[in-house]
Amino acid sequence: MSATIKRREFITLLGGAVAAWPVAARAQHRDRVRHIGVLTGFSENDREAQRRVTAFLGGLRELGWTDGRNVRIEYRWGAGDASRIRAYAAELVRLGPDVILVNSSSVLRPLQQETRSIPIVFVQVSDPVVSGFVASLAHPDGNMTGFTPAETSMGGKWLELLKEVAPGTNVVAVILSSASPAGAAIWRAAEAVAPALGVRLTMSQVRDGTEIERVVQDFAQQPNGGLVVQPDPVTNAHRKLIISLAVQHRLPAVYGYRYFVTDGGLISYGIDPADPYRQAASYIHRILMGEKPADMPVQQPTKFELVINLKTAKAIGLEVPPTLLGRADEVIE
Repeated sequence: MSATIKRREFITLLGGAVAAWPVAARAQHRDRVRHIGVLTGFSENDREAQRRVTAFLGGLRELGWTDGRNVRIEYRWGAGDASRIRAYAAELVRLGPDVILVNSSSVLRPLQQETRSIPIVFVQVSDPVVSGFVASLAHPDGNMTGFTPAETSMGGKWLELLKEVAPGTNVVAVILSSASPAGAAIWRAAEAVAPALGVRLTMSQVRDGTEIERVVQDFAQQPNGGLVVQPDPVTNAHRKLIISLAVQHRLPAVYGYRYFVTDGGLISYGIDPADPYRQAASYIHRILMGEKPADMPVQQPTKFELVINLKTAKAIGLEVPPTLLGRADEVIE
């Protein structure tokens, strides 16, 4: 292999693209079994969680890593339980993996409290700079880096979308985990656009299914209400409960991810959350090959998808505007 080709591969790798690693280095890393920890707020039997894990494993395989052969992966499933997540964070750190993959701010925070040295790659952390996880997106300057799922203005966009799909809505509950560090940014973004939309906001912080049920049932007593549901470990774990309550009380609701809508939610706007898991595999590969998270910029999404469930719209008595249907990436009938 010529020096020119080697140099080109090195530059491509630094640029973040998936490139073929030199043959000698590839053979070397296969000889040593590496250790990856995965800490997630999902339940193990959650279909969406398994879809993301599949995307992550596929990304690793493309780069020459196979679980059980040259890498060992330890999974810990938080199931939306804050105390369980804290215990698993401490347990994974004690195991001393080469790198840890983690999803969401609520899961990353307890892990950050356990280690400032083990490399961490995160996904679904909305505002890592404001939350104190990294110094800046371009220069993380610490032991963690990763992929953000949304712009900080997403709370406002969700509220605008709710008003568009249900124009009569004038009071909105923003539902999020009480442990979500990103909640404040989502709230501020929604609060900024609420007056112009003629909407009054209430923040509903929840910790479990019992609180979700109480919050939604109490809120449903108000006329012309709607929901904005921030995706986080608690709302993800109890999404079917949230969706069923919204339909039962005929509340239009906006969600952050497509899988809420395929499970019966009304409308969502956000990224395909499996994509960052595929991309995370490339960052983990680079860390296993010797790079430092501090030198790897936090990546922001460039593509968002709008998904609408017409069956749910009909069930709650809504007629989705044709202009909104025309913009949808997917319509579920």
